[in-house]
Amino acid sequence: MSNKLWEKNFEINKEIERFTVGRDRELDLYLAKYDVLGSMAHITMLESIGLLTASELGALLAELKQIYALCESGGFEIEDGVEDVHSQVELMLTRRLGDVGKKIHSGRSRNDQVLVDLKLFTRHELMDIANAVKALFDELQGKSEECKDVLMPGYTHLQVAMPSSFGLWFGAYAESLADDMLFLRAAYAMTNRNPLGSAAGYGSSFPLNRSLTTSLLGFDSMDYNVVYAQMGRGKMERNVAFAMASVAGTLAKMAFDACLFNSQNFAFVRLPKECTTGSSIMPHKKNPDVFELIRAKCNKLQALPQQITLIMNNLPVGYFRDLQIIKEVFLPAFAELKDCLGMAAYIINRMEVSRDILDNPMYDAMFSVEEVNRLAASGVPFRDAYKKVGLEIEAGTFVPDKNIRHTHEGSMGNLMNAEIKAMMEETMAGFHFERMLEAERQLLA
Repeated sequence: MSNKLWEKNFEINKEIERFTVGRDRELDLYLAKYDVLGSMAHITMLESIGLLTASELGALLAELKQIYALCESGGFEIEDGVEDVHSQVELMLTRRLGDVGKKIHSGRSRNDQVLVDLKLFTRHELMDIANAVKALFDELQGKSEECKDVLMPGYTHLQVAMPSSFGLWFGAYAESLADDMLFLRAAYAMTNRNPLGSAAGYGSSFPLNRSLTTSLLGFDSMDYNVVYAQMGRGKMERNVAFAMASVAGTLAKMAFDACLFNSQNFAFVRLPKECTTGSSIMPHKKNPDVFELIRAKCNKLQALPQQITLIMNNLPVGYFRDLQIIKEVFLPAFAELKDCLGMAAYIINRMEVSRDILDNPMYDAMFSVEEVNRLAASGVPFRDAYKKVGLEIEAGTFVPDKNIRHTHEGSMGNLMNAEIKAMMEETMAGFHFERMLEAERQLLA
């Protein structure tokens, strides 16, 4: 007797359902309130083109607002046997309103429905990420100003190289975040376009008013071509993931520096005690666990664009179930990055720096370039000055002048923090989050 899986009808169906549904219902909870918002805009448009009466629209909107409130309170659930969030919302409406609840799907496919849910969700998450990046940026700039006169060694090849300062170190990561914010703003601009009305990817014979749903949901524009709107599934997530990876790259690098500088061999910084852990055997240990976890989590986040790319790679035009798997890596990533940003801001705010690092004579040689430049400025040919100072170092007779006189733009004596702040604020203003928030407020009013 054969024991092939596909010959056991009942078990086959349960196994196939388990395999095909996967984590869809769990992940759809991320999208629930956005599914409601999309439906509110869609049915408002349906009433405007005569596919719903005014009374039907009023009843549906009232129920949808209640479902939205349920989502906000954490009480929304997808029941056993219900396929996804879209089906759950329609089921709840039908229970309360009868056949009127079944009318909300006219002119729509689950393809454009999930697309709009993802876009509404993602633009909110990008707003949160941008605000968290700005909060960390502010902490870094504050520390840069506070410590601008505190010198530290600069390194190349992990060898002591030239004088640096904590003003430069903190300020460098602030400017890096300002550049990362440009990626986030570009990702937001690509996200904030309306796919509703593309249906299954080929439009609808209903006279849908896509400009109206675009306005109601506060999108900057629509995805105009209906085929391209569906092609955007996966592409949006990949582009957003690249922006998140850029932020994560800055955080991971900063975390590595902080772990290194916190070690006894460096002792450049002291981390807040609550952000370190001890050892089960060594009573002196204060391990920088929080920064180590930030480093690991952010390195994982930097792999996100590649994961998404490989899932969607070489798919032809149209919808494929492959795209569902993107949700599993994409939706939870925002919370992880926000967590890392919040932890980093907390530590930077409380980080203490050592103010007497350069009293140690092991760092004397790093002032060699300063002396070479001083001699060159007095008229000695650069190569001759370089050789003279080099021979003094070899002979052990070099005496450093530790009075640093850097004045050019971006140097330790002229950090340009105000200009970097202006750049960040200009980028932040370009998001126009207020348009999105006001549109949603009006829809829910």
